[in-house]
Amino acid sequence: MSKAAYIFPGQGSQYVGMGKDLFEKDEKAKSMYHAADEILGFKLSEICFNGHEELLRQTMNTQPAIYLHSMVLFRLLENPNPAMVAGHSLGEYSALVAAGSLTFEDGLKLVRLRGELMQRAGEIAKGTMAAVVGLDSNIVSAVCSEASSFGIVQCANFNSPGQIVISGSVDGVRKGMEIAKAKGAKIAKELVVSGAFHSPLMESASNGLKDALQKVTLHDSRIPVYANVTAKPVQTAIEIRKLLVDQLTNPVRWEESVLNMSKDGASLFVEVGPGKVLQGLVKRTKENVEIKGVDKFEDITIA
Repeated sequence: MSKAAYIFPGQGSQYVGMGKDLFEKDEKAKSMYHAADEILGFKLSEICFNGHEELLRQTMNTQPAIYLHSMVLFRLLENPNPAMVAGHSLGEYSALVAAGSLTFEDGLKLVRLRGELMQRAGEIAKGTMAAVVGLDSNIVSAVCSEASSFGIVQCANFNSPGQIVISGSVDGVRKGMEIAKAKGAKIAKELVVSGAFHSPLMESASNGLKDALQKVTLHDSRIPVYANVTAKPVQTAIEIRKLLVDQLTNPVRWEESVLNMSKDGASLFVEVGPGKVLQGLVKRTKENVEIKGVDKFEDITIA
């Protein structure tokens, strides 16, 4: 029997106008956006629908904006019945709500705080990230080891075969880009980010998040959640809490997560949230699986 895996996008998928059609066409969506504005104490809906791109791109706004969009879509789906879930970085929080481990309200507060902590960590310890395309993961890991004498640098996202993001100090990452190009990378391009996410430079954010997570009620999840840190299914609240903290300073093992979900029976992958980034990554990672996306109001019936 075919199983559906629901996957939730992370930072970089946002766009101005996201969710506006949901708000205008559905009362449930409208009430969720109003509730989010009230919980956060500012008009997140306004930033999503009409905000300046610069404002939406600020990590502390981007994270709750994408999370909210994903959660509204998930609630609007008629019979959301995934066998398993996963989310890319920030998207892991959406996945945990979908799996019944975290409430919508707690998830919203956590991702807002996570965004603030990550933005602050990026200001305290200046860093950057770069996309490396066209090299195997073991070669990119070796590149990072070689470049690390110039500064902190490690693999941050194993996104799909031959598409890896590195993260760390400016000097470390730029040296890594230089070495990657010398080793035959098709692309080694610095990204526009506010910090070195998924690297040791996020340590201060990790500590702040750990404190916040201690105060939040997490439940064992109803269905397996494939964790970024391990690429393996997790369901116990105690393990989920630890992995969410570890996630900030460790790589996102997305390619492995997709392969493991497929191996465990997923033949349909449904991306729930803005954009099509994860659909592209699944397509490059696994052949012969069905891939769908839910982003706009008219997409709701397809899942």
